Amino acid sequence: MLTSEQLKDYDQQGYLVINDFISPAQRQVLMQRAADLIEAFEPPKKRSIFTTDEQERSSDDYFLESGSAIRFFFEEKAIDSDGQFTVSKHQSINKIGHAQHQLDPVYKAMVEELDFVAVGRELGIKKPRAIQSMHIFKQPSIGGEVGLHQDSTFLYTEPKSCIGFWLALEDATIENGCLQGLPGGHKIALKQRFKLLKNGGTEFEPLDDKPWPDQPLKLLEVPAGTLIILHGQLPHYSAANTSNRSRQAFTLHLVDEECHYPADNWLQPIASL
Repeated sequence: MLTSEQLKDYDQQGYLVINDFISPAQRQVLMQRAADLIEAFEPPKKRSIFTTDEQERSSDDYFLESGSAIRFFFEEKAIDSDGQFTVSKHQSINKIGHAQHQLDPVYKAMVEELDFVAVGRELGIKKPRAIQSMHIFKQPSIGGEVGLHQDSTFLYTEPKSCIGFWLALEDATIENGCLQGLPGGHKIALKQRFKLLKNGGTEFEPLDDKPWPDQPLKLLEVPAGTLIILHGQLPHYSAANTSNRSRQAFTLHLVDEECHYPADNWLQPIASL
């Protein structure tokens, strides 16, 4: 599926952009399924907000058990100080995650149809396992910033094997918070690891204290239907959505089952079905 030139680009840059990977009809299937799940979702009194900058704050049981469930996380600006919505339910959701690729028949069928596992093998994963999925909304005007990070921080294996597949379900532009990546940054060390504490809760364990390289990020503005493949150690970022248009994306992360997946990783997925 991947050409030698694409494999070379991925090896050099740490990311790969593939246009027209998913059809308009397939995109509509995923967006409609997300809308249906949200419609059926009854928000709990305690509402879990997801931010990568303050991850510990979201590390309640609802979050930590999402590796074997389908959970809904809210935009920070969608909920006021009294815990009430500032927008409609459908506009309040930051993301759905993290096991719909196994537990929901629509997402599961689409993941199989798009055959990410085959692409993972071409990129060097000997025994690919889909470990995490997310439907990300980046809501109009309130979609939050996601700070510079490496996916292997959150999906750590020994040796490191994580690869992310980011599908643009809608156009991703600078105004609505497109991805930004550090070209070649996958060759620097993993900076930290997010893991469970023995006595409960979570922490970021420092692994490398060198600062990020002083170089500009590459704007990855892409049209709907584009696949961006991200090496697990590639530093990447997305700004807040300042536009009146959402930036929906579906992501799937693979790891290599031949690598050790530690028991103190924050995300403990459901056994393979």
